[in-house]
This record gives sequence, C-alpha cells and structure tokens, in this order.
Amino acid sequence: MSVSVEDRSLVDWTVFTRARSELGAGFVRILGYFREDGVKSVAQIVAAMRALNAAAMVLPAHTLKGEARQFGAEPLGALAEVIESIARGCVETRDTPEEALEHVVALGPLFESTLAILEREANPLVERRPTFGRRVG
Repeated sequence: MSVSVEDRSLVDWTVFTRARSELGAGFVRILGYFREDGVKSVAQIVAAMRALNAAAMVLPAHTLKGEARQFGAEPLGALAEVIESIARGCVETRDTPEEALEHVVALGPLFESTLAILEREANPLVERRPTFGRRVG
C-alpha cells in the first residue's frame, strides 16, 4: 500500500490502531456506520449551509466531529468542530452562517479523502508489503 505523507497526516494512526484493537471484529462494521453517518452528516451540513440555517448544521457537525475522532481522523474532526462552533455562535446571535462557507466547501473532499484512507487501511485484503515497481490494480 502506498500512502503519501499528506494522506498519512489525515489520520492519527495511534488512535486508529487503538480503535481497531478495542472494537475488534466489529471494527469494519463500525467503520461502515461511520461511512453512512458521515455521508448523511456532510449532506445535512451542505443543505443547511445552502439554506443559511445555522441550527440545522449543529447536530450533524457535532456527530461527524465525534465519529471522525473515534477513528483518529483529527483534521476531519477539527473541521467539523469549526463548523459546529460557527453554527452554535450563529444560533446564539440569531445570525446566518456565511462565515462557515469555506469550511463547509472543504468538508466533503476532506471526508472522502479521509474515508478512503481509513477504508484502505481497514481492508483485510489489502496488500501491505511494498510492491517494488510492480503495478497493482
């Protein structure tokens, strides 16, 4: 498996390894739930942004934050936390969440990249030895 330095920085591998160890046989199933929940959360956040509805952003951002961090996806968790924080502030001040726009735009691609890394690492069929110039795929 070849993972770039940039890709590797999307996951705290100590947290990932601990989660895999603690969840045992259920790890891949729980990761599947993260995929399903994450896709829904990102879609809900994007829809709330389009509607300028800060209140509707809070729960999916909070959920994504916690689930991402469970797997060591710290950059994704941190971005979701920023969105959640902005949304909560907007709810308190009765403002619209335009300030969150750039973060919401970055969320989908970061989620997809992070999920691909987590799933690739969790796949028991993935070849983990260097292939030394041999093309895999």
